[in-house]
Amino acid sequence: MADEPIEALDGKTPLEYAQTPMMDELSQVSEIGLAKTIPAGLKPGSDVANLAVIGYNPEVYYSGRSPLEALSIGVDMKDTDIAMRVNLVTVSDDDKDYANKIMIDHSAGEISTDEAEILLDAVRKELETDEYKFYLGTSYRHLCIWDKGEVLEFAQPHDILGQEIASHLSDSDIFVNMMKKSYEILNSHPINIERAKKGLNKANSIWFWGAGVKPKLDSFEEKTKLKGVMISAVDLLKGIAVGAGMTNIDVEGADGTLETNYEGKAFAAIKALTEDDYDFAYIHVEAPDEMGHQGSVERKVKAIENLDQRVIKPLVEELGKHGVEYRMLIMPDHPTPIRLRTHTSEPVPYMIYDNVHKVLSGLKYTEKDAKESGNFIENGYTTIERLIG
Repeated sequence: MADEPIEALDGKTPLEYAQTPMMDELSQVSEIGLAKTIPAGLKPGSDVANLAVIGYNPEVYYSGRSPLEALSIGVDMKDTDIAMRVNLVTVSDDDKDYANKIMIDHSAGEISTDEAEILLDAVRKELETDEYKFYLGTSYRHLCIWDKGEVLEFAQPHDILGQEIASHLSDSDIFVNMMKKSYEILNSHPINIERAKKGLNKANSIWFWGAGVKPKLDSFEEKTKLKGVMISAVDLLKGIAVGAGMTNIDVEGADGTLETNYEGKAFAAIKALTEDDYDFAYIHVEAPDEMGHQGSVERKVKAIENLDQRVIKPLVEELGKHGVEYRMLIMPDHPTPIRLRTHTSEPVPYMIYDNVHKVLSGLKYTEKDAKESGNFIENGYTTIERLIG
């Protein structure tokens, strides 16, 4: 959600420009500030950042993105396994050698899981061995487990949009050759022929990245004395929850896109907190990040407005009707600026609202006001202590 001033928005950030009456109301009586969720030396990924937001020091607990997703999918990793994210991506459909193709779309137009399953099966039939096993995830996000592998460096596909992939390919011929082969398998697949006819991006290549080893997270409940739920459409977040011993709540229609079931997420949290004996709910909304990757100013603004009116507003209203005391933390995990179409390590604005003990700030929940507040949390993983303290 966090971003930079954009000329098309009269020099405002999407968060400043969006119509957010609910957050505007809460921010006047909330603690506003900045938190640094990406420690120096670590890449600004959703894995590192969300570990920090939920209270785990990434410098201690981070072991790679894909192993967390493996937990979500239910893959029982051995200590000698290496997990790798497998994106279904769109590379340029031309006569150039694979290395000279352009990375068009890291998400293949946010392809549906149903279509992705068929395409991944086609890849699996040709490429899977006892050493390399492929697993279905959600939408464009899938998994490969490398038996007795090693942690290799791979470029993140959302970091190289619009670029020729040659200089971003791994040093491993094995994985480069698998990606090349996947293009041969997928580019002319009937699913992709139909997608092209509809003007949709083909999911015409796999892309390996995010390698890591089996994670070891401490229990969230033991750390915080709170019984927690995770509400997200993204396997990474679900994997963090599994590792932390939290309960994952699946919401029908929650798919990580701009059209996700926002209200379903809000009401799942309300039910967990008011009926099901949970103390803590982590609601993750992927849409602002995806719209940042797409470089869509209009759709990112819409995602923020949806968050305000279709998640935060019903939470405040329904928890008010139940007469419970609560605190709410609102923050991005990391910025995804429209200008760059990828993540950065800049501090993110946070807001902590207490419905009983209000703090008269007189500020709006924006990047600018958060900076001017003077509140700065150097170690972002301690932000949660302010929420539950």
